[in-house]
Amino acid sequence: MWEHGSKKRGLSVEEKRTRMMEFFFEKKDVFLLKELEKQCQKEKGITSMSVKEIVTSLVDDGMVDNDKIGTSVYFWAFPSKASQNRKRKLLDLENRIEELDSKKQSLTEAIEKAKMGKEESDSRTELLIALTEKRTEKSHLMSEIEKYKECDPEVVEGVKKQAEISKDAANRWTDNIFSVKSWIKNKFSFEESVIDKQFGIPADFDYIE
Repeated sequence: MWEHGSKKRGLSVEEKRTRMMEFFFEKKDVFLLKELEKQCQKEKGITSMSVKEIVTSLVDDGMVDNDKIGTSVYFWAFPSKASQNRKRKLLDLENRIEELDSKKQSLTEAIEKAKMGKEESDSRTELLIALTEKRTEKSHLMSEIEKYKECDPEVVEGVKKQAEISKDAANRWTDNIFSVKSWIKNKFSFEESVIDKQFGIPADFDYIE
């Protein structure tokens, strides 16, 4: 049983999700919602009022199965299936990283065109749009990794390494953005603030930490 101190402190959503998955893996059985509310509070320190919300989120993420038999809804999750689900999720994340790497090539080509002064306005616009897409993709990717990391640290470690590679690539693109801005400023004597405003570059544009 969890210590009273941790109950008083309150658990985050991710801690509750992790503890509920531990509960299912330990029990290897099926449960009604009322049973989950009672046992998860007693054994895992998850308040009964939040059990429904947590188990629903796990069902939505494909980590917990459920089925309606008559008027009753049963919930379960077995380690073997959870491992398969995480492998599929890992594969999906890796595929998305490959897509980012593929788009990186297009972005690099757009930067080169901008440097040569060919179709410079369209090229720079494409560059900024592409960069925004990469940042959005990376942000979503990191959110997905965060969601699964507590349940299977070993599997997700590989994804983290790939995400780090993606981050480094994004920062190289940021280097190129700054190079293009410098080129525009030197060639046309534009103020940096004017360049930022014209091409929609945010004031806090910077490298990803």
